[in-house]
Amino acid sequence: MSTDSPLFDRIRISPRGNKAKENAVPTCEFPGCTNPGTYKAPKGRQHEGRYWHFCLTHVREYNAAYNYFEGMTDEAVQAYQKDSLIGHRPTWTMGSSNSKNRKNGSDVPERDWAYSDPLGILKDAQLRAQAAKQPEVKQRVIPGTVRRALETLDLDETADAQTIRVTYKRMVKKFHPDAHGGDRAFEERLREIIKAHAVLKAAGFC
Repeated sequence: MSTDSPLFDRIRISPRGNKAKENAVPTCEFPGCTNPGTYKAPKGRQHEGRYWHFCLTHVREYNAAYNYFEGMTDEAVQAYQKDSLIGHRPTWTMGSSNSKNRKNGSDVPERDWAYSDPLGILKDAQLRAQAAKQPEVKQRVIPGTVRRALETLDLDETADAQTIRVTYKRMVKKFHPDAHGGDRAFEERLREIIKAHAVLKAAGFC
């Protein structure tokens, strides 16, 4: 098929009108110069991202005399150079009160976003983290003989050494024959109490 067909004329793309403008070279912006301004030079502080267009001769002259810190004191220049290390962004010292948020007074900066946790996944993770921080409480193992000895003294597993000693002395006085005018009716009970105390003492419970 010939390219001279009317069908090709319909689908041909006309050259964009601004293409010529894009390829156009600006004129040097130095006063009185009409040479092509093919070289870019920064306009300076507080005009970041904006450039002059100069020819080679005038861009060399401009760069030779260019001073970004012109008009700034030495202290201001040092402060600017120090801030440039962190991209001129605010920072907070770890562990310092300077990091406290001005609105809520906390050490955590106030966030401008919110999250939803409908399944409680984050809450469960927080509870597990708190449980891990708590000291582990070791439960003492109660042998059967010790358990029966505590029952003899009418005590449970939570009784401490002081409670066992006080209870033992009280029960000895209560069931001793002298407390009953020499009657030995409670002598067997007294033997059980003394034996129970000996078991608890041997096991290190009192």
